Amino acid sequence: MNYQDILANARGNMGPCKVCPVCDGKACKNTVPGPGAKGVGDTAIRNYQKWQEIRVNMDTICENRPIDTSFELFGETYKYPIFAGPVGAMKMHYGDKYDDLEYNEILVQACADAGIAAFTGDGLNEQVVKAAARAIGKAGGKGIPTIKPWSLPLIKEKMDLVKAAGAKVIAMDIDAAGLPFLKNMEPPAGSKTVEELKEIIAYADMPFIVKGIMTVKGAVKAMEAGASGIIVSNHGGRVLDQTPATAEVLEQIALAVGGKMKIFVDGGIRSGVDIFKALALGADAVVVARPYVTAVYGGGAEGVGVYTEKLGGELADTMAMCGAHSLSEIGKDMVFTK
Repeated sequence: MNYQDILANARGNMGPCKVCPVCDGKACKNTVPGPGAKGVGDTAIRNYQKWQEIRVNMDTICENRPIDTSFELFGETYKYPIFAGPVGAMKMHYGDKYDDLEYNEILVQACADAGIAAFTGDGLNEQVVKAAARAIGKAGGKGIPTIKPWSLPLIKEKMDLVKAAGAKVIAMDIDAAGLPFLKNMEPPAGSKTVEELKEIIAYADMPFIVKGIMTVKGAVKAMEAGASGIIVSNHGGRVLDQTPATAEVLEQIALAVGGKMKIFVDGGIRSGVDIFKALALGADAVVVARPYVTAVYGGGAEGVGVYTEKLGGELADTMAMCGAHSLSEIGKDMVFTK
């Protein structure tokens, strides 16, 4: 199986998603429910486009030695600095082939087998996080459960489940506060103060990643609350219309908190070249969501492995052609920005 086989197999199996040759947000635009973005739908498009406007600087006057793409996170070593993103409501957004439980069951183990890890999603159905926790446990703890910003008692209840299953890192997609089903819940769910986030992170008692950071101010608040990492993310444009692209804000956030916490970035990253650009702008690793849905729908566990190797190979090739032999050697001087 190759990547073209995955795309061909996925077509017709993914509901509103048209399985475009490149997932750039144009065909689905403001299709919500579905894989599109909120409002006019241009944030997902912008996420992709802004990575394409950054170019890489070729430099092959250097040593000819092996390329090391390995990445260390909180005591675990991964083959690539690539993580599959948390996706939920599979049947609503991507069709009937898989529900959330089935999707996470395939994705978590397949990512672990490919040498990376998956962030898992969360939802109103309590079985989603339970099943994700079981899948992470079976994969030796290689997976990061992502809990939504529910009420504090419910957050703690869900964290108890994932901790008992052997999770070693927990995340919260705090930007999910903009999702319709979280609004008007009782007890209240959604945005959290720094003090509330401190309480949540202290209860987790393990490395905690906050997803949905788009400003230096937000990054500093996450750090103040005790987060070990952040994901620069606008939730794929699904929660707020007209936000900047993640590529536009990554560098200033990395300059502010880089080295003090792990920095991930998602949003429109579609190739190993894009991953290289993200690392050059200060990210430690990237998160890729929608294309991993395609990989699962088009090839199951094998599709996840094929897609991961595609991204990893492109990253290694770009590193070699730009004179970086390890992730630590990738620097801002290796990319060209206007």
